[in-house]
Amino acid sequence: MPDNGSPSKLVTGKIASFVGEDKSRVSPDRQRRKLSLFLIVAALVVALDQLSKLWVRTYLELGESLPIIGRLSLTYVKNTGSAFGLLANQTFLLIIVGIASLLIILLFLRYLSQVTTLSMVSIGLIWGGAVGNLIDRLRFGYVIDFIDFRLWGSFHWPAFNIADAAITVGVFVLIYSFCKSGVFRKEYERNHRPQN
Repeated sequence: MPDNGSPSKLVTGKIASFVGEDKSRVSPDRQRRKLSLFLIVAALVVALDQLSKLWVRTYLELGESLPIIGRLSLTYVKNTGSAFGLLANQTFLLIIVGIASLLIILLFLRYLSQVTTLSMVSIGLIWGGAVGNLIDRLRFGYVIDFIDFRLWGSFHWPAFNIADAAITVGVFVLIYSFCKSGVFRKEYERNHRPQN
C-alpha cells in the first residue's frame, strides 16, 4: 500500500488488509446480522456471569466450598488481582486496563465485522467476559471467582468464573478462526512478497 502521507489511512488500510476483506464489499444487512450476533453472545455471557456470581454471593459464605462432582467444587473466592491473582490490590489499574481493552476490542470489531461468524462469536465471548469482570471491579473492588477444579491431590487450578472461561474460550476460538480463514497465511505472504 503506497504511503499517501496520511498515517491514519495507512494504519486503517493495514488493519483492513490484515482481516482480509474490504468493508465496502460487505452488505450493510450482513454487517448488522454479525453485529447482532456479537451483541447477543456478549449479553448472554454478561447475564450468565452476573447471575452465577449473585447465586454464589447469596448462598455461599466467603471461602465456603460446595462439592459438585468428582474434583469440581464451587468455592467463593474474592480475587483482588487479575488472572491467577496477579496485580493483587491494583483495582484502579485493572479497571483502566479493562476499559481500555473493551475500547480496543470495539475498534478491532469494526474491522472484524465482515469476517467469519465464528470470529464474531469469539469476540462476543471475549467482550462479554471482560464486561462481566469489569462490573465486579466497579461494584466491589474485586472479582468473584467460584469454579474450583482440583487437578490431583491437593493441587488445584486457581478458581475462576464464567467471565474468565468465556475470555479463554473466546481467545482460542478467535485464533482458530483466523487460522482456518487463512488470515495469518495471507498476511505473511503479503509481507514477504518479493519486491520488484
